[in-house]
Amino acid sequence: MVESNIFSEEALLIPEQMIKLYAMGAFPMAESSSGKIEWFFPEERTIIPLTDFRVPRSLKKILKEHQFNIKYDTDFLSVVRHCAARQETWISDNLITAYLNLQKLGHIHSIEVYQKEKLVGGLYGVTYRGAFFGESMFSIVSQASKVALAHLLHHLNEKKFVLLDVQYMTEHLKMFGAKEISFEKFSALLQKAYLVDAEF
Repeated sequence: MVESNIFSEEALLIPEQMIKLYAMGAFPMAESSSGKIEWFFPEERTIIPLTDFRVPRSLKKILKEHQFNIKYDTDFLSVVRHCAARQETWISDNLITAYLNLQKLGHIHSIEVYQKEKLVGGLYGVTYRGAFFGESMFSIVSQASKVALAHLLHHLNEKKFVLLDVQYMTEHLKMFGAKEISFEKFSALLQKAYLVDAEF
């Protein structure tokens, strides 16, 4: 965790400083009670290998049925607000403002899933060179967030990204081949990703 007595919360949310912290392998979370934002460096990190991921068989069927329309970077604010709309959330208003500032620099991206012109799922993350740092996803209808993740995986491959960081393991992510690795291995992957100048 970055020591808050060294840098103020506001200083750590300056876009250029945020990118430096992401590049080091940190990510921000706000306390659900106080809203205070801290930066974390877990000893283990979860990634989905872009050269060795899985798409669940049931999801492949849904993708073939074309039940959803997929868009990229058209409504980030709605996506992040849906992700934050939970009883307990680590996505505070201050963090959303910081994300919007990152978006101006081209480092925030979203995938939106629509059904009958209604936003029903999506995800967003931060990019730096060949790395995509997945932050959160949401789903209003069944399978919508999984559809977003499947499209993200294929999109990152097409755009020659090297790393997809998803922070912590969940059963949802495990279905796609997510793996927990040491922070040392994660740091090595970061360095490899930074040799690639990928465009989302």
